[in-house]
Amino acid sequence: MTDQKTPRSLPLSEAITIAAQAIGEVMSGRSLTEVLDQLEPHERPIVQSLSFDALRKWVRSHELIKQFIPKTPPPETDHLLSVAIALFLQDATEGKGYPAHTIVDQAVKACGEYDKTMYAKGLMNAVLRKVSLLVQPPEGDRRYPPDPIPMYVPAWWRANLKRNYSKQWQAILFQQAKRAPLILRVNQRQYTREQYQSLLSDAGIASKPIDEVAGIALPSALLIPEAVPVSDLPGFYSGAVSVQDAGAQLAAILLNPQDGELVLDACAAPGGKTAHLLELADCSVQALELDGERIGKIGGNLDRLRLHSDKVRVLRGDASKAAWWDGIPFDKILLDAPCSASGIVSRHPDIPFLRREADVRALQERQRGILNQAWKMLKPGGALLYVTCSIFFEEGEDQAAWFAEQHRDAVRLGAPGQILPGELNDGFYYALFKKNGP
Repeated sequence: MTDQKTPRSLPLSEAITIAAQAIGEVMSGRSLTEVLDQLEPHERPIVQSLSFDALRKWVRSHELIKQFIPKTPPPETDHLLSVAIALFLQDATEGKGYPAHTIVDQAVKACGEYDKTMYAKGLMNAVLRKVSLLVQPPEGDRRYPPDPIPMYVPAWWRANLKRNYSKQWQAILFQQAKRAPLILRVNQRQYTREQYQSLLSDAGIASKPIDEVAGIALPSALLIPEAVPVSDLPGFYSGAVSVQDAGAQLAAILLNPQDGELVLDACAAPGGKTAHLLELADCSVQALELDGERIGKIGGNLDRLRLHSDKVRVLRGDASKAAWWDGIPFDKILLDAPCSASGIVSRHPDIPFLRREADVRALQERQRGILNQAWKMLKPGGALLYVTCSIFFEEGEDQAAWFAEQHRDAVRLGAPGQILPGELNDGFYYALFKKNGP
């Protein structure tokens, strides 16, 4: 997901109400992506923007709530306050532009639109006026100082980062608290990067090439400094371009598919990496996905990119089992394994609120099961790329070392290993193995 400039198609009071309810769903353990997918098209952009910002600013907004309301308010009121306060905490570059009086007025109105918060209109008005004066003081007065770590993560998560990145953990959290940039992957079956940049320029959209990440060349990556809706991107609906993080674009490039090869994308939804493989080579791809709801997104992506052919099969099945497999070994396997998603928090700020420490161990066991099964399906001489969008060692280097020890026929090839979140990429782990044999 990528934030875009907040459209004003939905009244702000209504958007605040829906965003607060979405935050409540996250706090009850539901994915924000799932919640947003159920909104109407005209609701989603502004609600996504407001809810993302509320989660990113959670630490700071709750410092302020505690300062002005010593007794913790009920969840519904707390969530409304967190959404409204986040609007006061925007950097000048974030483009909201709502005047303070508008935020107060619309948040108070939002209180009146929901039975469980109607009682709190006076409280909302008083607290937000105090917040307004504190974070947007008159010219010359001292501004509210930023907290040292704006991004909420649970104590166990922070301890994990401190243990493994003693000099970098704060920088990681700062980076992940920022809005993720809009990054594109040009479909080189239709345009070169330079050709597509010309189309963007003609449409009044500035772009910059991203030449490499972690020393790996990226011939198709473009940064859009001022994010726009995908509907504004030339040729988006005819498959000219996809939205994909620069770090994620390494996967297909590292696996390096060749014409005529049989390739497995073992955990394929929503299909971005499947499509990239097909853009790079005239290969045969089997895209496997267990989640019945997400599997439809693979076909949708392939349709938009005009990549459907008799060489592409989308299958539903469990990558840790062989029941779906026809027994024909693969030349190459891309295993983008289920993981904590701790590397993509800037695009999914609900993740720290949803994960539990026990999840990491359970995911590690699942990753090992899929690795072992995938290895059995790989031809001798073939290559397997293990990928996670995690920054936890337990899902990265620990897994690669375990796998190499368990499989004596696995030869480790060059790959970036752990990539930390940066200005142009999320956090990923990459390990590449070749299978020795006759």
